[in-house]
This record gives sequence, C-alpha cells and structure tokens, in this order.
Amino acid sequence: MQREQLADFLRLRREAIRPAEVGISEGPRRRTRGLRREEVARLAGMSTDYVIRLEQGRSSQPSTQLVAALARALRLSDDERAHLFRLAGHQPPPAEGVARLARAGLVRMLDLLGDTPAMVISDLSEVLAQNSASKLLMGDLTAFTGPRRYLIYRWFTEPEVRAGHSPEEMTHHNRQLIADLRMTEGRRPGDPVVDRLVARLLADSVTFRRFWPQHEVGVRRADRKTLIHPRVGPILLDCETLVTPDLGQQLVVLTPADAEARERLDLLRVLGVEEFPQAEINEGVR
Repeated sequence: MQREQLADFLRLRREAIRPAEVGISEGPRRRTRGLRREEVARLAGMSTDYVIRLEQGRSSQPSTQLVAALARALRLSDDERAHLFRLAGHQPPPAEGVARLARAGLVRMLDLLGDTPAMVISDLSEVLAQNSASKLLMGDLTAFTGPRRYLIYRWFTEPEVRAGHSPEEMTHHNRQLIADLRMTEGRRPGDPVVDRLVARLLADSVTFRRFWPQHEVGVRRADRKTLIHPRVGPILLDCETLVTPDLGQQLVVLTPADAEARERLDLLRVLGVEEFPQAEINEGVR
C-alpha cells in the first residue's frame, strides 16, 4: 500500500469532480472545490472518518470492496481504477472482476438521469450500480451474493419474484432472459463464470430446463414490464436498454408507460424510502 500516493490521488480525484456530475446541487455558497469528503463517503457507502484518514495517509489498508466503492464514487476511468487498486496494495481485478464494476461513463449517466429510475447491469444480469430513483423503486439490488446476484437466477428460482405476472408476461420474460443469456454464452465461449451460471440454472429450475434447449438468441433493447411495489401497487414501465459496444454492460432506463404509472412513481418519490424497511421493497417488487 502506497499511503502517500493513495492519499494524493484520492484528494485530487475528489477535487476534480463537479458536484453536478454526481447529482449534488452546488448551491450559491459552496466554496469547496469538487466534492466534500462526506459526499464521497456517502457515495461510496463508508464513513467520513475513514475517507479523511485515507486522504491523510493514516488509514488501514482498504479492502478490495472499499477500493471498488471509491472508484465508483469518484467516477474513475478503467485506467484510473486499476491505478487506485495498485496504490491501495491490491492487484487490479481480473477480467471477471472488472466486468463486475460499472463503467464510469455509465455511472455518470445514472447521476444525470435524476428522478428517472436506471441501473447498470452486466451481460449476466448482475446489477452493478443503481441511481437513487431505482433503489426507491426496487430496493438495493447490488447487495445479493452467490448465484442470487444474477437477476435471471432469482427470476427462475424464486416464485415470489414472478408472482403478479400473467402467464403470457411470464413466458415473454422467460424467453427474453434466456435469449440474452444465450447471446452471452456464445460471445464468451468456455468462460467458467457463464458455464457455472448455466449449470446452476439447469440444476435448480424446471422452467429454465424447458426453455434453454430452444436456443433462442437476442440482446434485449426494449421491453415493457409491471413492477408491483408494496406501497403504491403495480407500475407499468417501459424499459429502454443501451448496450456498450462490447455488449458487456447495459444501461437500463425505466420510464412510466402511462399516466397512472407516472402518478404512482410521483407518489413513490413523495413517500420516500424512509417509511418502510428495505427488505419489504425487495420482497414486494416483481
């Protein structure tokens, strides 16, 4: 761990970010150049005291998880992120690990979308980053571990995730999710991460075993789905998907499909997330 260089790099990157880039209002009396330490701490999900100690070169070695969180909070490029890992005394993540870190440009787009729910998803359907509107709508989908971190795995193995959908809508989503996974499998032949996920789904889901042999292929570009929120009820959403050139990550933007959905999203923003537990959101969203 190169404490002095790490401290210098973190401070300079923090000062280089305009608050508006991460969705923070600057205000007329703001004198701090770039972000405040407490703002970085909030974006990274760590204590302000630890950020201060890092910048002063007197902290313990941050874990790889904390380094990745700081890279996201500071909107680092791929090269800057690799440099940050080395300064912190860690090797940059291998190909699999890098794919699980949301790209800086996509994270900036999340910030710019403001009240429009959006998230960054990997080509294996792992949620890598969400904006606050997305978390308000669906809960924090980045905290799952093991095979449950993949949306496709939860869809096919957890009945409560599919509850509330009509048979036609369920079949549609079954086919789209599998076609997306088939596309990834073809693009990443022999990848052990992909192979493990497919094997796990084949072992754990009768429905997946029925659809997988049909060999349908396709990357989702647009979709429509219903999310059932525990406080405001069903919300009909149009899902637009922007895909990176290498097809490795997707930016999914959720917009209300009709006036009723727009009203329910507005109500949700008024209610806020403080009124009810996070777990209740995660269980109630279909």
